[in-house]
Amino acid sequence: MTVARVNAKGARRWVAGHPWIYRTDVTERPMMDAGAVLVHDNRGKPLGWALWSPLSETVIDQAWWDERIASAIARRVPLEDHTNAFRLVHGEADGCPSLVCDRYDDYLVVQFMSAGLEQFREEIIASLRSLVEPAGILARNDVPLRAKEGLARETVVLHGDVPREIEVHEYGVRFLAAPWTGQKTGAFLDQRENRHFVGTVARGRALDCFSYHGSFALHLAKKATHVTALDASGPALMRAAENAARNSLDNISFVEANAFDYLREKEREGITFDTIVLDPPAFAKTRAALSGAVRGYKDINLRAMRLLAPGGLLYTASCSFHLTKPLFLEMLQDAAADSGRRVAIRAFTGQPLDHPEVLSIPETGYIKGALLEVME
Repeated sequence: MTVARVNAKGARRWVAGHPWIYRTDVTERPMMDAGAVLVHDNRGKPLGWALWSPLSETVIDQAWWDERIASAIARRVPLEDHTNAFRLVHGEADGCPSLVCDRYDDYLVVQFMSAGLEQFREEIIASLRSLVEPAGILARNDVPLRAKEGLARETVVLHGDVPREIEVHEYGVRFLAAPWTGQKTGAFLDQRENRHFVGTVARGRALDCFSYHGSFALHLAKKATHVTALDASGPALMRAAENAARNSLDNISFVEANAFDYLREKEREGITFDTIVLDPPAFAKTRAALSGAVRGYKDINLRAMRLLAPGGLLYTASCSFHLTKPLFLEMLQDAAADSGRRVAIRAFTGQPLDHPEVLSIPETGYIKGALLEVME
């Protein structure tokens, strides 16, 4: 009654290292509420334990969670030399399906993404309190995915107290994270190393498109002579300006505008930049939106390439999972060909240590980035 049986396709995926079992893989459903179930293949051979949710496509006890979370935390120790904010648990990539936990200084922000995981909320919080000893734990359970699991969407404190703003430092740059209301769990932690990397090569006049709270702009300003931080959100740019002041940076200006329109306007004016960063939101949130997204990515990269001075650098990224690495590179090749410039690739970047991309679980990887140089 508490065993799930899967077909050959589901068993092969599991044996290959992928932790997901889809509704269509299940040939016999366990007659139980959400929780942990034993999984058998179609011949009755035990495969392992899984999180089960009757509404979605995991002996798991306190000791199991303690060991699994401790292992994930141990992998992040090297990051403590450079930052006080990083992801402690990255879901399936850390062997903790549907669990996200980010650390902001002395505070933790968690997300429980499935009904099966919710059954272990107390054990998970107990592990985190024991292993990390945080001053507070906030659940940012406001993501749409929870509604599909039949779960409430809410933002609640699970332990201690969590402030509305927390100062983050990364590689000498400081900014405020907003755990209650900010994007994701309060800040974009997954581009940390890429921000630092681009900051080390930035020069001359720089443009940071889709700047949001200015995270890339702050790093660019360390070496560039001047940075224009561009975003369509006025409130986001106000926070970016506050972050610039926090770092005593006075070489950043803030422009509220649509990035596509702004790049077209500067091209008409003949304005050039020495360094440009393109880190847009996901254009392809579904597979159906991919073709339109590719056109959008190509258009904005093409315009950025045309705006670069000879020898100028473009760091461009995509966080769309459905835009694969081959498609990302193909899009950049097409944009370079249409730009009429000779464009070289200097580096290809991905996700940082705390957002591991497991080869057998493609869904754990989503960020692609490239540093390009316009050679003439």
